[in-house]
Amino acid sequence: MPALIPASRTKLRQVLLWGAVALVAGGGFLAWQRLKPQGLPPSIASGNGRLEATDTDIATKSGGRVKQVLVREGDNVKAGQTLVIMDTALLEADLARAQAQVRQAQQASATAEALLAQRHQAVTTASAQVAQREAQLALVTKEWQRAKELVAQGFLPPQKLDEATAQLQGARAALSAARSQVAEARTAITTTESQRIEAGSAIDTAQTVVKRIEADLNDATLRAPRDGRIQVRAAQEGEVLGGGGRVLSMVDLSDVYMTFFLPETAAGRVAIGSEARLVLDAAPQYVIPAKVTFVASVAQFTPKTVETTVERQKLMFKVRAHIDPQLLARYSSQVKTGMPGMAYVRIQPDEPWPDQLAVKLPAEPASEPSASSAAAAP
Repeated sequence: MPALIPASRTKLRQVLLWGAVALVAGGGFLAWQRLKPQGLPPSIASGNGRLEATDTDIATKSGGRVKQVLVREGDNVKAGQTLVIMDTALLEADLARAQAQVRQAQQASATAEALLAQRHQAVTTASAQVAQREAQLALVTKEWQRAKELVAQGFLPPQKLDEATAQLQGARAALSAARSQVAEARTAITTTESQRIEAGSAIDTAQTVVKRIEADLNDATLRAPRDGRIQVRAAQEGEVLGGGGRVLSMVDLSDVYMTFFLPETAAGRVAIGSEARLVLDAAPQYVIPAKVTFVASVAQFTPKTVETTVERQKLMFKVRAHIDPQLLARYSSQVKTGMPGMAYVRIQPDEPWPDQLAVKLPAEPASEPSASSAAAAP
């Protein structure tokens, strides 16, 4: 008999333990029953969902090596803040080569400009020579005419006419040569103009390459597109990523909403802008205000071709309710996405909200002391 006493005590402890567990569970159940909305009026429709937010992947535009990651998971970041720096050694070498090509093209353009000015001067000089040759030809022509008349009258020997004829032919040849020089100079202008245009195009091409490389260098510094919180760090320093490789994922905590589903009998009466209330499973004592921003126009579950009334009642429509960004800003440190809960929508705007769905928010978190006040504190 004495050997059985310890066994009885052990059994008694187990009974007391299970009794305590049942008491705690019962108390929790009763507390949940008191906190959850019950006896909702017909003017309130409800559906379950999860808190969601706009996710953004911080990814590379082109392949490269991760040089520096400046944030950690859970960090809050501001729009424009530098998050990741990629290795840009190759891009910087490409930029130096492209800038050298720009200078080379600019030098070629300057040379073409100088040569073009020289060609224009050559045309001017050749044109002056043409004018001179034309004057000489006019003079020689008159002399030849007088010599011809005097030889015909017998006042001059025929040799004088031969000399005048030779001078006339020489003047004509000189004028033709001068005119050829003008044509040649003008052709050289056309060629040089083409070279100048080609050099200008080379400058534009080289400058375009420089701008592209500078854009790639700018994209090698990954910045936050908006305010948010870092959720995932997918790559580490030193890793080589391809184009579009994800380094970080962030969530925009100013755009938080719950997506839930309502039957067609309720969804058909929900308008954009209707008031909603969100109650999270993790904090059922709080009621968060929201507004409906989306109601699907197409059923999600039952096909549209269903004819029977019973089956039509299974039609479910996606509804989305957003939380006010100003309210989110006040509780930014407490916002957690992915938390399940219930959404309640008032489908009759004139009906008041029941007491259990009155807005109840936690106390606002204390703001962090500034650096100056912290320094002044004893």
